[in-house]
Amino acid sequence: MAKNKNTGANEDTGISKSKAKREERKKEVAQKRRSQNIVKASGIAIVAAVVLLIAFVIGKQICLLAIRTTANNDYYISGLTSDGRLAGEGDALSLVTLTDYTNIPIPKDELTATAEEVDADIASTLNAHTALRTEEDLRIADGDQVNIDYVGSIDGVEFEGGNSNGAGYTLTIGSGTFIDDFEQQLIGHAPLEELTVLATFPEDYGNAELAGKEASFAVTVNGIYVTPELTDEFVAENLAETEGVSTAAEYRAKVENRFYEENLREYLADYIMENSTVNSYPKSYLKLMKARIKYEDEATAAYYNQMLAAYGVSYSTAWEARGSKNEFAYEKELTQRAKDSLKTILVYQAIYEKAGLTIDINAVIAKMTELYGEDYAAQSIEQFGEGYLTQEEIPNAVLDYLISLYK
Repeated sequence: MAKNKNTGANEDTGISKSKAKREERKKEVAQKRRSQNIVKASGIAIVAAVVLLIAFVIGKQICLLAIRTTANNDYYISGLTSDGRLAGEGDALSLVTLTDYTNIPIPKDELTATAEEVDADIASTLNAHTALRTEEDLRIADGDQVNIDYVGSIDGVEFEGGNSNGAGYTLTIGSGTFIDDFEQQLIGHAPLEELTVLATFPEDYGNAELAGKEASFAVTVNGIYVTPELTDEFVAENLAETEGVSTAAEYRAKVENRFYEENLREYLADYIMENSTVNSYPKSYLKLMKARIKYEDEATAAYYNQMLAAYGVSYSTAWEARGSKNEFAYEKELTQRAKDSLKTILVYQAIYEKAGLTIDINAVIAKMTELYGEDYAAQSIEQFGEGYLTQEEIPNAVLDYLISLYK
């Protein structure tokens, strides 16, 4: 009985080991299959990633082809009628919601010139009439601008670089341009006077042969530059014909009014733009505008490349020269720049239409011819077309009209 039991025990033990081996083998086979599946899946994933990357690159290029602006300068002669309006795009009034340009609040105090601005403008006019005077009763004073000739010598021997050779030298007294107290020794002397000036070169003077030595200069005072004062006499002589005034008070008032009108003009231009809205941008003209702006960007990039070639720096694209981070960003910026420019055109044209303004293009061309010549006028018409030349005049016509409402 015991023997049989032992035999049964041994048989049970043998069956358990065999089963364990089979189970272990199954696990090994399963693990191998899993490894194979992982490798296979990884390969599929890599292939899929490559396919996606290729698709992304191709898609990006296709997208760029779809949105990329082609540079073109035909903007000037395309898209406009002969009277400067957008061709086939609808009138500007249908595209823009205008501010009430007949009821604009005007901050007169902010637009009025300060006394300092008027004084500076008048001083500029007076300085333009500064002249070299030689009247005997004039005397050189500190701060005056004079014209002199000189011949310098040391121990009776003329030294190199110490002769003006009769060319005349303009010197401001007190500027410290000349050595030692050379300039101060001219104070009190009259035009056409000849005098001797003694001056010592500094010890650290750049020319060792002259450093620390006393020199004698034979000086001739050619004249003193005198700036006139704003007087009735000055106005009558110099400004009556060009400015249409006869007294100093009238001229000052005209300068004040000019400042006010310039400030008013700028204020009105800003106001109508900030308070008007474009409801719809005409697509074809917006495309033309973008093409022209990109054309100008590419021209700018070419200019930069030419200027920077010596330094080994260059821009391969317009958007790089503009500092855009990529071409997509550049196209977005380009669209906005085109819209900003087009808004200006549309707002001015809308007011132009609503106010019933007109432009005599023949008068514009005649004025251009008078200022720049027939060849220039003819080339401008050929290059830009009458429509563009008229469009360029519309903002001036509108602002002149607005100024007439508020000045």
